[in-house]
Amino acid sequence: MKEILGNSLFFGVGISVGTYILGTIIKRKVNFFLFNPLLLAITMTIATLLVTGIEYSDYNNGAKYLSYLLTPATVALAIPLYEQVTILKKNLTAILIGIASGVLTSGFSIFAMALLFGLGHTEYVTLLPKSITTAIGIGLSQELDGYVAITVSAIMITGLFGNIAGGLLCRLLGIKDPIAKGIAIGTATHVMGTAKAMELGKIEGAMSSLSVAVAGAMTVGAAILFQGLI
Repeated sequence: MKEILGNSLFFGVGISVGTYILGTIIKRKVNFFLFNPLLLAITMTIATLLVTGIEYSDYNNGAKYLSYLLTPATVALAIPLYEQVTILKKNLTAILIGIASGVLTSGFSIFAMALLFGLGHTEYVTLLPKSITTAIGIGLSQELDGYVAITVSAIMITGLFGNIAGGLLCRLLGIKDPIAKGIAIGTATHVMGTAKAMELGKIEGAMSSLSVAVAGAMTVGAAILFQGLI
């Protein structure tokens, strides 16, 4: 059975999609923020591989095809933005300043932590793309000669945190304006956070979608400046 599953191209896709669907069902029944569908899917997938003894490389032979959907899914985020284009035009200056503030805050926080923990240049630039979508972050990490695998992990952890706690943090910090919520979540936690923003409302989702693209472009430019600090 192990050999059959490990050699199947459908196993990786099946376990990834299946555990996410199961996680969604559990989330509906147990309305607690830690029971996040994505977090549950990751946990159940890891547990399945450990129990069955299937190697990650065998699992990824099928699961890797899901990553091909990442770019078109990111582009599709333009749809909710188009639906809220009037709001975008009215608040364009404030939105751009908010996104730029988030990008700079992310860069300076990585710089401060690198100094605090004594990270070298390679480790430092590896973490700079943590708040942008994977499609952009991988290319930026390669350009900066960072550790791409660690960059991907940092992006996933950042996005997962935003997906789980984005709405909760907005409530705790008293952020009530839907535009501010969307900009904050999208700029800090990219596409995975945007999925949560869409749950909060149409405006939040649209502004978060915009932030993913704009913050990604701004981060590429800002990284050129930040990379020389360490």
